[in-house]
Amino acid sequence: MNKPIIFEGAGVAIATPMYADGSVNFDVLAQMIDFQIKNQTDAIIVCGTTGEAKTMNTDEHIKVIKFVVDEVAGRVPVIAGAGSNDTAYGVALADDAVACGADALLLVTPYYNKTSQEGLIHHFNYIADRAKKPIILYNVPSRTGLNILPETYAELSKHPMIVASKEANGDISALAKSIELCGDNLHFYSGNDDQTTAFMALGAKGVISVLSNIMPREAHNIAQAALDGDFKKSAALQIEYLDMCNTLFCDVNPIPVKRALNLMGFDAGECRMPLYHLSEQNEQKLIACMKKYNLID
Repeated sequence: MNKPIIFEGAGVAIATPMYADGSVNFDVLAQMIDFQIKNQTDAIIVCGTTGEAKTMNTDEHIKVIKFVVDEVAGRVPVIAGAGSNDTAYGVALADDAVACGADALLLVTPYYNKTSQEGLIHHFNYIADRAKKPIILYNVPSRTGLNILPETYAELSKHPMIVASKEANGDISALAKSIELCGDNLHFYSGNDDQTTAFMALGAKGVISVLSNIMPREAHNIAQAALDGDFKKSAALQIEYLDMCNTLFCDVNPIPVKRALNLMGFDAGECRMPLYHLSEQNEQKLIACMKKYNLID
């Protein structure tokens, strides 16, 4: 079957701005959403890794999703993070995200508990059986200690509600095998900004991007060139912005990107603990890189 495409291009894995006491700064979140849409973001992914969802309680999580859905008002798709290492909680979170009006759900692989590949199939299918919106899987072994294998993707792609995956394992060969096995039954997005062009050359539909938080138009342009079939242009843009892609990961995400947002004038605040602020060395590295791309004076 041909699965629906939730979005094509560069969707922002949006950071969650916070006050000094750690509460969510909804006024600044509205400013960030407006900035994204004015600068051609193709989708907004809320309450993911970059959004610090795992430090939110359920009430906060749902309030943030609802706020983003209402603020976006249908201008671009909104994908809500609803993954958990507790399958039953994942179902409940998915239900709440759907009730908020999210267009799709992003489900990360179970972390800490982990599971087998067979367990992954049962976990995701259990949630998908009960979900009322399309599901994008999220494979990020560096965070979870668990990797989805191509053969597992092939099995999961049989479920009508599982339509895509954000693939952040960095393994281009595995991506090629997954696309071979799944065909049009499962779409892929790069989970790494520095691999957007390479992923899309193999058939991925775009990227779920950290870079887009501060350079949404540039991230969109990298992906759009690939969608237009101009891979030479896409590759040139990928290389042009590679330094920024890499610098945003000089420390644990989203520490650098929230600092970058602050430097650009968005009062994004600090990350919640256990994440800590940038070292002086990385701060200077980030500032130099932002000046290189004329993001700050």
